[in-house]
Parts: sequence; C-alpha cells; structure tokens
Amino acid sequence: METLQRLSRRQVDALRAVRRLQRSDRGAALGEVAGLLRVSPPSALGHLSVLEGLGLVARHRGKSRVTSEGARCLTEYQRHHRVAESLFERIGLAPSAVCAAAREVDLAISHDTVDELCRVGGHPEECPHGQPITPCRPHRGSR
Repeated sequence: METLQRLSRRQVDALRAVRRLQRSDRGAALGEVAGLLRVSPPSALGHLSVLEGLGLVARHRGKSRVTSEGARCLTEYQRHHRVAESLFERIGLAPSAVCAAAREVDLAISHDTVDELCRVGGHPEECPHGQPITPCRPHRGSR
C-alpha cells in the first residue's frame, strides 16, 4: 500500500498545515498546527506522531517540518485530487461539486490508477480551478 493511501484525511490536513506554517528559520509549533486544524493540541500531536513515524514530518524541539518524503507525498496527493476533479468535471459534475467529490476518492486510489485515469482523461494540464496537474509518470516498461 502506498504511503498516501495509508493516511487519513486529517493526517493529510495536518501535513498540509505543517507545510503552510513552517518557515525557513523554524518549524511549525504544535499549537499553530492545532489552531489551523481546529483541534486540541493532543489531537494534533496524534496526527503529527503518525506522520513522523512514516517519515513525512520531522520534529525537533517541539517544532515540525515537512521532510522531502512528506513534500513528495503532498505533491502526490495534489495530483490525485486534481486528476479526480478534472474527471468529475468531465462527466458533468457542477464546478462547485468537483472538489468535494474528489475528496471522496483522492486518498483511496493508487498512483497507477491515477496515471491511468489521467491517460483516459486526455492528460489534463490543469484542474477545473486552473491549478497545474503534474504529468503522468512514465510507464514502467518505458525508458
């Protein structure tokens, strides 16, 4: 199972919060992450502990930073979400509904499935909101 598929929605939200809050000179404080997530600090710590165990977040002196693996995971999540949004738009969902529909499936589908959906969808370059979609990975058999 891919790392992204092992995460809950709240864990992805916590990872995104750390990325948003961290600065070049310091990591994100637990209280800041909890505030952004609108949860208690112990709840935020529970999410961060899972992320740290997966190597997606590194904590030092109470501050959290997204690791390179965490940044890669966020890029993968973003791609899953945007490809799903594009396909939901293509089948006729209202623009106001594509994001919510994509959130229902974006964590459940594998990278290979997303690549196949992207191919079938004609390799959309951006999501319905105008955000870029990372290109598909090359087929395993290609050079």
